[in-house]
Amino acid sequence: MTSISKALLAGVTLPAAALAILAAPASAADIPSAKLSFVGSWSGLSLHKNFEKPFWSETLPADSKGAVEVQVTTFDQMGLAGAEVYRLLSRGVFTIGATVADYSIEDAPEIEGLDMPMIAPGVADAKKVVEAYRPTLNEAFGKRFNAEILAIVPYPSQIVFCNAPIASLADLKGKKVRASGRTTAEFLNAIGAEGITLAFSEVPAALQRKVVDCAVTGSLSGYSSGWHEVSTHLLPMPLGGWDYVVTAVNKDKWAEVDPATQKFIQHEIATKFETPVWNAAVGETVEGIACLTGKGSCTRGEPGKMTLVQVTDGDRDLARKVLTETILPGWAGRVDPAVVTAWNQGVGAVTGLTAAKK
Repeated sequence: MTSISKALLAGVTLPAAALAILAAPASAADIPSAKLSFVGSWSGLSLHKNFEKPFWSETLPADSKGAVEVQVTTFDQMGLAGAEVYRLLSRGVFTIGATVADYSIEDAPEIEGLDMPMIAPGVADAKKVVEAYRPTLNEAFGKRFNAEILAIVPYPSQIVFCNAPIASLADLKGKKVRASGRTTAEFLNAIGAEGITLAFSEVPAALQRKVVDCAVTGSLSGYSSGWHEVSTHLLPMPLGGWDYVVTAVNKDKWAEVDPATQKFIQHEIATKFETPVWNAAVGETVEGIACLTGKGSCTRGEPGKMTLVQVTDGDRDLARKVLTETILPGWAGRVDPAVVTAWNQGVGAVTGLTAAKK
């Protein structure tokens, strides 16, 4: 196991709540039928191809003995922007929707409390943050989108691609960097870079034409989309967090599903969707880095030749300083005090951080 994979995997344990779900009995016998429509995340990336699509179109229908039928598509196949998913879900246009949560922070600033730069350096930390914040986030989804959360899963660690030489986090100063969300942009601005908002699909061309100097995304997502062909240096710090994809169901449509079928679906999601994605997070992050740099095993195709920049204690110290002095106070000023209190009691308790408005 590489040093990167050890750091990402260290201390991974399942919380008591998750263990309770996994232990819950579930049977397809005699569950009432349900017809659902599911709109998933980016169709071309591993999360949808290897997890979402097989689960909703094959696993769940098969395990239910045909009782649960699901019509499956993705927001990009529908010609939608990611931020539209929860808005349409709130109106009951489809039953279940999944997208990168950060796409919807303008509609629900509470989402930012889930995923901030360097708040969760490894998968174990990320899992603890998700479990600690999930009740608060679920309440926000009910209020903002008339929805209930069914799953929260990560993309691979959101790291930094540059088309110019860098040797440290501080070297991003003065550079234009495509951010993966508002708090990431704030973080970049705080270290002297310029955080740029740019759609994921537009990034390769922007890097190639040097419209931006660097960009943040998941290691495997970047490889799958050819970012290594237009970038030279890779800084494997999760500046963009984990780009969680939240799967949520419209409350009114969910109420039409029999409680026994609901319980069956929730158990299936927990055991055969959420758990496999979390288990794959370390491997996909590490393999993505290997595929981008040619250092390690890459089974996805021809590896790239990006320069892997080593993360130092100085990089981590700078990131922590910006997180505590800029990012957390900024977010605390955008949400209700009750949300900040809940965040401190949950996420703060597992990370040792405190959010407070300046």
